[in-house]
Amino acid sequence: MSGTTAEPLDGPDPSTTTRWLERHRPDLHAAYLRELPAARAAIRHRLVTAIAREHLDGPRSTGEDPAELLRAMGHDGFAAEVDNSVANLALAQATQPHPDGGPPAITRATPPHWEQLVVDGHPLHPGCRTRTGMTTADVLAYAPEHRTVVDLVQVAVPPDRWHTTGAGLPPLLHLHPWQAERVEELRRVGTRPARPLMSLRTLAPLDDPTLHLKTAIDAQLTSAVRTVSPAAVENGPNLTGLLASLSTDVTILREYAAGAVLTDGRPDRRLAVVHRQAPPPDAIPVGALSAPSPADGAPLAREAVRLAYGGDPRPFLSDLTRLLVKGPLELLDRGIGLEAHGQNTLVTLHHGRPATLYYRDVGGIRINPDKLGTTLPPLHGDLTAADPDEPETTLFAALTVVFGQLVGTLAGATDTPPDELWAAVAKTAGERLTRRDTLPIKATTTMRLAPDPLEPRWAYVPNPLLEHR
Repeated sequence: MSGTTAEPLDGPDPSTTTRWLERHRPDLHAAYLRELPAARAAIRHRLVTAIAREHLDGPRSTGEDPAELLRAMGHDGFAAEVDNSVANLALAQATQPHPDGGPPAITRATPPHWEQLVVDGHPLHPGCRTRTGMTTADVLAYAPEHRTVVDLVQVAVPPDRWHTTGAGLPPLLHLHPWQAERVEELRRVGTRPARPLMSLRTLAPLDDPTLHLKTAIDAQLTSAVRTVSPAAVENGPNLTGLLASLSTDVTILREYAAGAVLTDGRPDRRLAVVHRQAPPPDAIPVGALSAPSPADGAPLAREAVRLAYGGDPRPFLSDLTRLLVKGPLELLDRGIGLEAHGQNTLVTLHHGRPATLYYRDVGGIRINPDKLGTTLPPLHGDLTAADPDEPETTLFAALTVVFGQLVGTLAGATDTPPDELWAAVAKTAGERLTRRDTLPIKATTTMRLAPDPLEPRWAYVPNPLLEHR
């Protein structure tokens, strides 16, 4: 077994996707063309808003094409990513099924696959559907918004080339099938059907409802190439165990074990996997509350509002806010800033009322050891905060996006003025959030244009909670 072969990362733009569909999937061609203007407008809105929010220099308007705006600013590389994002967003919209007219999804005995209901991706990132490195056929085959099931490849690894952490794994690597096509000299010993989650490279095996598998792929999804770093292999089991011991109001989904193939004596980030505890089947990613329900196509959050709150979104939003902030703020008091965005946080709804909060993925958290008050396990990578404010900034930036998406979703779905919804958030958000003049938000466009696109950078927006404290 050897490492992966290096290939340039590129991806189809709207024109090449159109031509591919016309030739290979004529059943989708007309729908794709119908969805393309709306997808282009949605990505352009994300980009223009980011340029203003992040105080970037450049033209504010160059027509309807967001990629042309970036090219006018001299950012051809990011323009290609945004072109790919437009193409894949239109493709996602074109393949969505019609509402089935059944009962509310959150009441069904067999719930839908919540993570595959999310169509639009990141609510603010212009690269919300970027999948560079993947063809249109790949996206249709592997992306969760196309409601697919894939066959994970099981690879036998020589024991002397296997590194494992946590509870330990036998020398058997679960490899994403897209990645498996790019690895030489594999000894495949089987396959395992699994359903891709919101992150595409993390999958739920159909034969084990208690397990999620975070796999490595050499494709750029949204803003980063999603391999599994040696730091992630080392940190996950120890750190999730620590967080679980400290948490009472948020359930940490444990990373029980991880494994990686050794290449030149080091864990290979392209040939690695993390085994994570799955949430219960009724736990819905917070980002999916804005996704269309299979019942009527309206957001899932509206089902909860109608079922438990008589159609009034304000008490629902207050209850949900209380759940979203209580546990994470308690951990913040211990110096731990969760990256609690809509993909990493999940909630259960008891007859429509927010009941339990779950958190997964420790790769983006930041820790101030001086405030922890307990022994910190050895950490690899950049999880230790560079400055004492970084844990708070990490948490608050994630919550800013979550609250903004929820307010926008419920305002549109229930005809409630956004100001009233922000007041509902402020009611239970707590003074640490409501007393600030500004709130941080990750400057994702600035990061994509920076020499080191993975270094966190922040913008600050007026705090809509301040006047309601």
